[in-house]
Amino acid sequence: MKLNKFFLFIVLFIGCKHNNHDVSLTVSTQDSANAENNILYDIPAKKEDATTKSISESTADFQSKFHEIIEENGIVLDIKYATRNNFTKQKIYDCPKCFLRPEVSLKLMDANRYLNEKYKYALKIFDCYRPKPYQQKLWDVVPNPSYVTPPHKGSMHSRGTAVDLTIIDSLGNELDMGTPYDFFGKEAHMDNKNLAPQVLKNRALLRKVMENYGFQGIRTEWWHFSFNSGKYNLEEDLWTCQ
Repeated sequence: MKLNKFFLFIVLFIGCKHNNHDVSLTVSTQDSANAENNILYDIPAKKEDATTKSISESTADFQSKFHEIIEENGIVLDIKYATRNNFTKQKIYDCPKCFLRPEVSLKLMDANRYLNEKYKYALKIFDCYRPKPYQQKLWDVVPNPSYVTPPHKGSMHSRGTAVDLTIIDSLGNELDMGTPYDFFGKEAHMDNKNLAPQVLKNRALLRKVMENYGFQGIRTEWWHFSFNSGKYNLEEDLWTCQ
């Protein structure tokens, strides 16, 4: 009876070692297969790494297309569509930033430098590059082509070549242009001469300076200027709000 128990113990011991070996071998084989698949299909080791690379590439691509205008040399940013203080009464942009095509931003800086040196004035900017998704959002709120360019047609803002702005004095006060920004009426029209002499003088100065540096205004908005040189595509890239 004792001998039979001894043989039973030996059989169970060998079986356990054999089963453990099988499990170990199975895991090792599976790991090798996974490693081989990762090589064959170029699966990233970590999902976070792939995401970070994608964001980095997108940022680099954005920076190659646009130059950010910051508050320097007297320039003031008052990006209206990043607030509710605009004609839609809704916040359109996620955060207030100003981007333009590099060529356009350099000319804008030249215009601001001229105002600094000649009059001790500076530019105050209301709007710059407007990504197509934001143009769509603006259109969704006000689907009227008299006031908002249809997204499929594309605003010059969505090409990064248009800027809305005014002039401020050395104390930061806006020169009187007759109407607020984004006022839709004949009082904002550049060909309307039924305005105070100082208003006409201020508008003439803004237009003259912008035109001297390659920008062109439009008849219905004293604040809007587009850069004439170069052909640029409509863009959809959004800026980051960090």
